[in-house]
Amino acid sequence: MTAAVEVVPIVDEGLGNSSYLVDLGDGRALVVDPPRDLRAVRAVAARRGVAVGFAADTHLHADFLSGATQLAHDDAAQVLASAAGRREFAHRGLVDGEDVDLGGLTLRALATAGHTDEHLAFLLLDGDTPVGVFSGGSLIVGSAARTDLLGADRAEALARAQHASLRRLALLPSATALWPTHGAGSFCSAPPGAERTSTIGRELATNPLLGIADEDAFVAALLGSLGSYPPYFLRLGELNRRGPAVLGSQGLPELGVPVVRELLAGGALIVDVRPVTDYAAAHVPGSVSNPLRAQFGTWLGWLVEPDTPLVILRGPDQDLDDLVWRALNVGHDRLAGELAGGIDAWTAAGEPIAATELVTPDRITDRHVLDVRQRPEFRAGHLPGAVHVELGDLAGTAERLPAGPTVVMCGHGERAASAVSLLERAGHRHLGVLVGGPPDWAAATGNHLRTGP
Repeated sequence: MTAAVEVVPIVDEGLGNSSYLVDLGDGRALVVDPPRDLRAVRAVAARRGVAVGFAADTHLHADFLSGATQLAHDDAAQVLASAAGRREFAHRGLVDGEDVDLGGLTLRALATAGHTDEHLAFLLLDGDTPVGVFSGGSLIVGSAARTDLLGADRAEALARAQHASLRRLALLPSATALWPTHGAGSFCSAPPGAERTSTIGRELATNPLLGIADEDAFVAALLGSLGSYPPYFLRLGELNRRGPAVLGSQGLPELGVPVVRELLAGGALIVDVRPVTDYAAAHVPGSVSNPLRAQFGTWLGWLVEPDTPLVILRGPDQDLDDLVWRALNVGHDRLAGELAGGIDAWTAAGEPIAATELVTPDRITDRHVLDVRQRPEFRAGHLPGAVHVELGDLAGTAERLPAGPTVVMCGHGERAASAVSLLERAGHRHLGVLVGGPPDWAAATGNHLRTGP
């Protein structure tokens, strides 16, 4: 990368994605794959003293709502995206090989179907010299993004398109920087622990999928690596095509207990975002536990229907602004408000509360053990005899799980608390959350974990 070109990655650890701000050197910036939550983008732009002049989307994102329409509204940014995406808002539709003059730098659209049909990678050029490529969900560090988000019937054809797209990107000069959108922690299939940026040369040397020249073998390897993903992925692409609603100032009204009671009677849901220990000590029966953390938005989108009005129950020291933006990022706009005074106000009003036992690893005894981690986590090491149901599948299987005292576990406790709340809603009782994860159980009991299914 030449010294004149400065690219700042902006990482969302919860979604496992990166957006990028390119300082164009003339007071303007290009932002690639901006999320709806633009706080970090705006902070970087303010520090550098630049205004966002261009917002480029590599594809119709399935895992977050784009901030491109917001940047167009607030900053008069020109939106750059694939013409094949048929977006229903003002943008410059690009076709393969089309160049955009950024005022000294050039952005070239490269059709790279696979992750989605209309996917573009954006090659950043300084004169005729490739500086780097914003690869979105095509070539990513150590892998390639999944190809099954448009339906299982399209997965193989898109995997074959992905093979061709990766081979095309591999022809770029080896020194070309690789700036993917999807990274470690993304359910769009980045390998865990991978770095978030790379170079074409490094990927040619280390990316196992780039080492597979045979198309059929590539397809088998890519499709065989795919795990589960949140159901909200199936609707956000269309919302991005239409254009996410432009937002004004954000905030949540404070709701008294009588108003919350009325909302619950009308179908609203309380989402308890407090830490596991606080939820376990006392919570509103029927509420869903989803502790506020980096992954809050993903699990909110996975566990709660998007048209459900939500009442937030939080602790006094939890950041309301952060919570709201994480919800909006995944399309949960129906935030009715927050319970004023939290759990103390609820109990003071004489409303019922429930509690959940926190179980240390040495006190599981003869209770059932339910492990709600993802399949690769479970196979890497689990308690002997544990029943495995991924948290995202639990609502649909809760009625078929055995009754009786059960300890629910994950890696640390947050997902287990969410699982307990779903099981309580389904009528299960005598539930506990394991404090810690499988290594803690092995250390406390001196027993060995099992691997495999």
